[in-house]
Amino acid sequence: MNHLALIAKTQSLIAAGDIAGAESALTELADAEGDRALMVVLDQLAPKDILAVMREYDPSRESVVNLLVTPEQFAQAIVIEKRYKDLTHTHLRGMVNSIVFREDADPVAFLTAVGDLEGGSEAMANYFAEKWARIEAFARTGSFDTVEEDGEMLSEQALLASAYASPKIELDEVADQDWMELAWRMRYECPDLFTETLLVLRAQARAHHLGAQDEEEAEQEQDTRMETRDTDRGGSTPAARDDDEESAI
Repeated sequence: MNHLALIAKTQSLIAAGDIAGAESALTELADAEGDRALMVVLDQLAPKDILAVMREYDPSRESVVNLLVTPEQFAQAIVIEKRYKDLTHTHLRGMVNSIVFREDADPVAFLTAVGDLEGGSEAMANYFAEKWARIEAFARTGSFDTVEEDGEMLSEQALLASAYASPKIELDEVADQDWMELAWRMRYECPDLFTETLLVLRAQARAHHLGAQDEEEAEQEQDTRMETRDTDRGGSTPAARDDDEESAI
C-alpha cells in the first residue's frame, strides 16, 4: 500500500469529520502489512490527526491507533486536546486511560513524555479537573480521603519539599487504571509533573472562583439597574403623588 496515499486519505477523512473511516483505513493497513507499517504512518501524521482518532476511544472495542501510539506521539496529541473545548474532559480521560494503562504500556514513559512538553501539566490538570479536592488531599496527606481536610493547602515550597515523600498507600490499593492510579504514579514516579499539575489546578480553581464572583456582581448590578428603572418610570412615585393629593384635600 502506498503510505503517502494512505496518509493523504486519512487526513482527508479526518478533515471531513469521518473519524471512523480514518481509523478503519489505518486498521486495514495494520491488518495487511503489520503493526510496524502502521507505526511508520503514524509517525508521519500530524499530532492533531492522531488526536482526532485517539479521542474517539470506545471501551467496547480496541483501537489499533491507541494500542500502537508512542509516548511522544501521545504527549504531542494531548497537549493540544484543549482546542476541542470539551468542558467535561470526558474524551480526554477515556483517551488517557486507554493508552497509559494499555496492557504493554509503561505508564511512567507516557507521563514523562507529557511532562517534557510545554502544556503537559495543563493537559493533566484538565484530566483531574473534577477531582481537584481529592488531589489536594492526596498531596497533603498521602490519602485521597477528604473527610479530614480543613481546606488548607500546602504552600508551593512545602509541596515541592514533599514531592519525594514515601507513599502512605501502596500502588496495588489504587490500581484501578483510572485517575487514582494515575495520580499515585505521578506523585511518586513523576513528582515534578504532579507538582506542576497541582499548581495548574489551583490556578484554574482561582480563575473559576473569580469568574463566579464577577458573574454574581454583574447580576447584582443588573438587579440594581432594574430597580432604578422601575422608579424612573414612576413605579414607586404614584403612591407619593396620592399622598400629596390627599394632603392637599
